[in-house]
Amino acid sequence: MRPDKTEALLDLQNLVKRYGGLTATDRLNLTINNGEIHAIIGPNGAGKTTLIHQISGSIAPNEGTIVFGGRDITSLSMHERVAQGLARSYQITNIFKSYSVLDNLALAVQARTGSSMRFWKQAIAERAIFDEAHVIGKRVGLAKRIKTIAGSLAHGEQRQLEVGLALATRPKMLLLDEPMAGMGPEESARLIPLIESLRSEIAVLLIEHDMDAVFQMADRISVLVAGRIIAAGTPDEIRNNIEVKKAYLGDEVAA
Repeated sequence: MRPDKTEALLDLQNLVKRYGGLTATDRLNLTINNGEIHAIIGPNGAGKTTLIHQISGSIAPNEGTIVFGGRDITSLSMHERVAQGLARSYQITNIFKSYSVLDNLALAVQARTGSSMRFWKQAIAERAIFDEAHVIGKRVGLAKRIKTIAGSLAHGEQRQLEVGLALATRPKMLLLDEPMAGMGPEESARLIPLIESLRSEIAVLLIEHDMDAVFQMADRISVLVAGRIIAAGTPDEIRNNIEVKKAYLGDEVAA
């Protein structure tokens, strides 16, 4: 069943994060709905990564509330947020570079089931874990690389694997912080349709500097400047917003 996109999944209320005299998020309010790809764009230093850190739980806000799935998760740890269905790709589990793609995905599936990582030998005997790992590998475009050692994957393929590791937790929302950083055009061309395909199942919060990719993928875009959301809307609405052009886009996106 596809998620109801009219329902809010993540609701940030008056979020504040200060570092000494610097306010990285300034009374920030943001709502993300079920099943949408929502992009956050803004100039360097706008507070985008700090915002992702607060949502994922790696840093705590000074003020404000984070509501996910109708529950206040502001005080929950990263692990507890993952259990609630909030996943950040590279923070779910590290890529084990000496293991194969399949083994990496199997470990992520195993972690979701609550098995201790000490029981790796027992886990590899469980067919169901590897069957699911195969399915995820195919989903993220790594079916032909499933037995490849993860450390030998190309950069773009490692990002695909990171998405697979996050999907193994069966999230309701996936946080992606510059997933296409360092990628060439061919690698980006493989990752974009993967991210787009997720909207049929989960919500995606995306931070990305590649404006062509953002305007192609996003259902809605919020523009963050100096810790505040100055505009939010569809790609066309953001593209044609005079204030956004003045504050950030400039000539990056043609009118």
